[in-house]
Amino acid sequence: MISTVLLVLHGLLVVAAAMRVLLRDDLSPDKRMAWLMVLTLLPYVGVVLYYLLGEINLGRRLTGRHQPVAQFMRKHWPDNTPVRHMLGKPENISTLIRPQWQGVFRYAASVNGFFPLSGCRAELMSGNDETRVRMLADMDLAEHEINVLYYIWLGDEMGTDIAHALIRAAKRGVVCRAMVDGLGSRPLIRTALWRSMQEAGVKLAVALPINNLLKVVLTSRIDLRNHRKITVIDGRVTYVGSQNCADAAFLVKARYAPWVDIMLRVEGPPVGQVQLLFASDWVQATGDDSFNPLTQETLAHPDGFAAQMVGDGPTERSRSTPQLFATLIATAQRELTISTPYFVPDATVMEALCAAAFRGVKVTLIFPKRNDSWIVAAASRSTYHRLLRAGVFIHEFRGGLLHAKTLTADGEVSLVGSTNIDLRSFDLNYENNMLLQDKGTTAAVQARQQHYIDQADTVTLEQVQQWPWWRRIWNNVMATLGPVL
Repeated sequence: MISTVLLVLHGLLVVAAAMRVLLRDDLSPDKRMAWLMVLTLLPYVGVVLYYLLGEINLGRRLTGRHQPVAQFMRKHWPDNTPVRHMLGKPENISTLIRPQWQGVFRYAASVNGFFPLSGCRAELMSGNDETRVRMLADMDLAEHEINVLYYIWLGDEMGTDIAHALIRAAKRGVVCRAMVDGLGSRPLIRTALWRSMQEAGVKLAVALPINNLLKVVLTSRIDLRNHRKITVIDGRVTYVGSQNCADAAFLVKARYAPWVDIMLRVEGPPVGQVQLLFASDWVQATGDDSFNPLTQETLAHPDGFAAQMVGDGPTERSRSTPQLFATLIATAQRELTISTPYFVPDATVMEALCAAAFRGVKVTLIFPKRNDSWIVAAASRSTYHRLLRAGVFIHEFRGGLLHAKTLTADGEVSLVGSTNIDLRSFDLNYENNMLLQDKGTTAAVQARQQHYIDQADTVTLEQVQQWPWWRRIWNNVMATLGPVL
C-alpha cells in the first residue's frame, strides 16, 4: 500500500513538473528538451533544480518594482520632457546610420527605446591601470553628481581608490550614488569601506539583495543578477566595457589572473542614455522617485559619431540579446570578430555564426584558453567542431582570463559592454552595452582584438578531430545541460 502511494506521488510530481515545462511558451526547444531529460533521468533532483533554477522569477516584491526600461521611463517622464529627449528619435536611424546598418540599430532601439545620437566621442583605455587613473581623475573633477553601478566591487586597490574618490566628492557637495549587485559584491557590503562611504554621505543601494538567503531561494532565483558596469560623471562622461571595480589581479579568482578587460571612455549625448539605465536601476531598487537623470546638458562633439545604448535583463523582452547578436552577425559583409570569456550560444547565435562563415564573411572568435568555469569551458568547446567546419577562425588567449566582450563588424560598427555570449547573459543578467558606428573607434577595438589574437593559440579542425572520445563526450554532455545550468 505504501509503495503504491509513493509510486503515485512520484508520478504526480514528475508529471506536474513536466507539464509545467511543456506548457511554457517562452522556452526554446533545446531548453525544454534539457529540462525534460533532467526530470526523466533524475526526477527528484530535477524537480528541485527546476523549482530553484527553472523559471525567471524576481520574487513578488521585486517583480512589482522592476519594469522594462521603456515602460519605466514612460511612467516617470512623460513625452516632451527634457529627459525623454535623451532617448533620441526614430528618424535618427535614417539620418545618422548608413543603410547597411540601419536594421541593426532599429532592432537595438526596439529593446529599450534608445535611438542613436550623434556627437559621441570615445577613447580606448590601454588597460585596467589607465581606466583606474582616468576614472579617478574624472571623479575628482566632478561638480554635480557621480553615479556608479558595479556587479563586482572588491576592496583591492581600484575598489578602495574609487570608494575614496566618491567620499572626497561627497564631502565637497557632489551628489554620489553607488550601487552594487547583492551577490557579486556581497563581501564589500559588510566592510568598513562600505560604511565609510555611507558616513561620508554617499547614497548606497544594493541591486537584487540577498539579505535573507533562504527567502531568496524559496521565492525567486538567486542567480538573477545585475551584471552591469556603469560609471557616469556629471552626465557628461561614462565608461563602457567589461571591467568590474577591481584590479586585474582579481583577488577572488587570482589563479586565473590577470583578467584582461576592455573599456571605452565616452563623451557626448549617448552618455545620457547610460544615465537613464542607471536611473531605472536606482529608482527600482530604492524607490527614490526624486532622481532626476538630467543634471546638465551633455554637449555633442561636432565631429562625433553616432551611438546608442542597449540594456537587457530578465524584465526586458525575452530573447532580445541573442536576436541583436544574430542581427549584427547577419548584417556583416566582410569580417566579424568577437571576443568573449564565456561562449555558450543558443541556436539563434550559433546558426548566424555558421551562416556568416558559409557566405564568405571572415568570422573570428577569441576565447580564454583557461576559463574560470569548467562547465562553460567544456560547453564552449563542444561547438568548435561545427564552427571550424563552417570556416570560423577560433583563437584561445594565453595571457590570462580574457574578460573583454567585444564585437566588430566590417571595420565600421562595434558592440562593447558587459554581455557575454552565453545563456546567463541572454536570459538572467541585467547587462549594458554600447552599439556604435565609427571607423576610428572600431579600428581601435579591432587593434585590441588583434593584440589578443597575437597572444593566442589558433585552434584547428585537425586538432579538434584528434581529441579523445571521452573529452568529446564530456564537452557534449556539458553543452546538453547548458540550458539547465
